[in-house]
Amino acid sequence: MERINSRLYLQNCYIIQENERLRRKAQLLNQENQALLSELKKQKLANANAKPSPSLIPDLNLSSTSSLNTTNPSKP
Repeated sequence: MERINSRLYLQNCYIIQENERLRRKAQLLNQENQALLSELKKQKLANANAKPSPSLIPDLNLSSTSSLNTTNPSKP
């Protein structure tokens, strides 16, 4: 009985150590996750506040098909 008790005690100690190791790892992963989330929010905020360059936005009023139609409007 004492031998079984000793074996169970050692298993319990091992489980406690493993739990502590996993808890520390989970805390580190949580910190990393929070830092990455914060960085992502900063990037989204910066992208939302950035004004788009006028050269990147096409002017739909200056399409080539509309200019062709205006050159010869009364042709049957």
